[in-house]
Amino acid sequence: MRASEKRFLGILSAATVAIAIGWAVVEGATGAAQTVQAPRFEIDPMWPKPLPNHWVLGNVIGVGVDANDHVFIVHRNDTVLEGTENGAMGASPISECCVAAPPVIEFDPQGNVVKAWGGPVAGAPYVWPGSNHGISIDDKGNVWIGGNGGAPSADSHILKFTHDGTFLMQIGTPGQPTDSKSLTHFGRVAKVSFDIAAQEAFVADGYGNKRVAVVDMATGAIKRTWGGYGNVPSDTNYGAYSPDSAPIQQFRTPVHCAEPSLDGLVYVCDRPNDRIQVFTKAGKFVKEQRVYPNTRGDGSVWDIAFSKDPQQKYLFLADGKNERIYVMDRQSLDILTMFGDGGRQPGQWFAVHSIATDSKGNIFTTETYEGKRVQKFVAKGIGSVPKVQGVVWPKK
Repeated sequence: MRASEKRFLGILSAATVAIAIGWAVVEGATGAAQTVQAPRFEIDPMWPKPLPNHWVLGNVIGVGVDANDHVFIVHRNDTVLEGTENGAMGASPISECCVAAPPVIEFDPQGNVVKAWGGPVAGAPYVWPGSNHGISIDDKGNVWIGGNGGAPSADSHILKFTHDGTFLMQIGTPGQPTDSKSLTHFGRVAKVSFDIAAQEAFVADGYGNKRVAVVDMATGAIKRTWGGYGNVPSDTNYGAYSPDSAPIQQFRTPVHCAEPSLDGLVYVCDRPNDRIQVFTKAGKFVKEQRVYPNTRGDGSVWDIAFSKDPQQKYLFLADGKNERIYVMDRQSLDILTMFGDGGRQPGQWFAVHSIATDSKGNIFTTETYEGKRVQKFVAKGIGSVPKVQGVVWPKK
């Protein structure tokens, strides 16, 4: 072998070692071996308790927690057993199992069903959404429900009920066309969240419109709106998201959450664009964070909840495409750790859709599509956890 060839092989060998060391460093920076200090959780596989009356859930499309740590879910009871005679509420069953549960179910902290209600009622002074979506509980215990049903009777309204299901108010007129500049109706609302101090509701509006709408909680009047980066909302169809293209200056549908924090910011789930956009409550753009931007289809940013400390130090982000919960530092929006996986066992998800926290810091999640479930993750305090945790199964 020539001296020059020996020198080349030596250089190649050294380069190979360097590359291997480099990959080890990268994997160590992102892999499960590295630990961080962050909130810890464990799945509670015994929550909730079995439903009564042969009830079965459809797409569980929203979760909210009231001041007494009672958990409310809303599900689509016409998707319980799709394609069968038992699929819709009130359909004639062909056996003792199964029966579609009422759309709204309230659980106590132990997982017992307290009350269930909702759905279309003949002669009612409201129109139940064709496809209910999202459920939120305000400071008075009232329940707010949106809807993302399309034509022929588009869900362009929001419903407000008392804690036990007595109708209070219908905001907006059902059946209206998409119009992101409208101040009288909505465009297929994904979720409603609240700024209690200002008595304003922040509406992720949503599946038809492409905006955040801010509503007076008492009157239902739309006070202000904004689109992506704080721009005037636009109904332009920008086509499918591509991670290789420059970010568009508007939201894509669905705008899936608009969550106000205690320090005057609003965190918006621009779901198919794989990004969180942060605004002042007046709608001025502050910053954004892309989250796993190679995620296509349904996107990575589905729903947000905050930790219950006064500073709301942590943000919990549900990613229903990659089937994970990200625990993020709220100020920097850096991902500290992630947990969960795709699947049907406790602690896994099939399209984790909505997320909420109770006063003790426990996390509740729901699943849509074929997931059809609500789960509880018990807060175990701050501690050392891997950056990538997988299923957070209870420790012996």
